[in-house]
This record gives sequence, C-alpha cells and structure tokens, in this order.
Amino acid sequence: QVQLVESGGGLVQAGGSLRLSCAASGRTFSNYAMGWFRQAPGKEREFVAGISWGATSTYYADSVKGRFIISRDSAKNTLYLQGNRLKPEDTAVYYCAAYTGGSYYSTKSVGYWGQGTQVTVSS
Repeated sequence: QVQLVESGGGLVQAGGSLRLSCAASGRTFSNYAMGWFRQAPGKEREFVAGISWGATSTYYADSVKGRFIISRDSAKNTLYLQGNRLKPEDTAVYYCAAYTGGSYYSTKSVGYWGQGTQVTVSS
C-alpha cells in the first residue's frame, strides 16, 4: 500500500504560478513511477504529467507542455508539480498517482491515488 497526500492547491490569477506537493508513505516511494492527473467538473480525469521511478524520464500532456514541470525528491518521499503561466482551463482537482503498470497516460495504469487538491485559476 502507498498513501498519497496532496497539498498546495488554491486560487491563483491567470498567468500566475502554483506548486503542488504529494507526500508519499507506505511502500518504498522510489520504486514507483509517479504522475499527476486532473479532473474538471463534468469531465473525465486526464493525464497531466508523469515521471519515471529514477526521475530520468518525464512525460507531459500537450496542454501543459512548456508550462508545467514534474519532479520528485526520493529523500523526502515527495512528488511535485510546478505550474507556470496558469490558464483558467487549468482549473481542476489535481490528483497524485502511483503507477503499478502500463502507460503513463492512462488512469488504468494507476494503482494508488491521492485524495486530490483543488486548483482554481481566475481570469
């Protein structure tokens, strides 16, 4: 079992920045590829960014590429998502995810989810 707890969400103006954190506990954090997904009201949960277990590879949705940065600190068992130049369409609940197999882009590859943190971008 892996327990994931997100923090750092909130209200930000368009063009601003926000950093989300995800604290992991339980089984060894460094054994898992990790990712961020988001879900806006009335929409399906979608992939945002992913990072390999050794942090050697990162993956991004086209909608956030060049604006968001995913990173991890294995010493702190923490995953991060830095969002820059935020847009109103980035408004969603953001979920931390630990992968247990499959594609980074699919929710079906996720074995463990956090509870989510709300990000609201005002225009």
